[in-house]
Amino acid sequence: MRRTIAGAVVALSGALVLATSASATTATATLSAGTFGFINSTPGSVSFAGTLTGADQTLSTTQAFDVGDATGSGAGWNITATSTTFTSGTHTLATGATTVQTAPTDTCDSGATCTLATNGTTYPYSLPAAASAPTATKLVDTAASTGMGDQTVTPTWKLAVPGNTFAGTYTSTWTLSLVSGP
Repeated sequence: MRRTIAGAVVALSGALVLATSASATTATATLSAGTFGFINSTPGSVSFAGTLTGADQTLSTTQAFDVGDATGSGAGWNITATSTTFTSGTHTLATGATTVQTAPTDTCDSGATCTLATNGTTYPYSLPAAASAPTATKLVDTAASTGMGDQTVTPTWKLAVPGNTFAGTYTSTWTLSLVSGP
């Protein structure tokens, strides 16, 4: 019987030896605000091409806006746009000729985890135009806490060309701005 009791004491003693103590500690990560803007460069030029047919037609093209919001603020952002009237010599297209009919596509850039922009703009959108560019309007308007990280927003531009348009190369100057905040 002594052996049994002694063995039990040893086992209990061994269990106490294996016990460890835990203590709490902290870890910190300081993340500074990064940059905000169009990535790599400003948006590229837009070109429409078509052949006059005598009937009204609509020409289409896309334009990618590569937006980087690494500020960590969650302020949201918007893209504003304005333009001059499309002209070719003394001939012009209507001031409401350029539109975006549906919301632009929005995708996270390769290698980037992003919070896609929640766009509050109502479509169709009509690009403001006049002989001198009028006040810019919001083409894309993101909600707070969205649009964070690197992403590409791609609108499909439509250009209305009436059947009685004169042939020529029509030009327009577009001003596109990326602005912090919704």
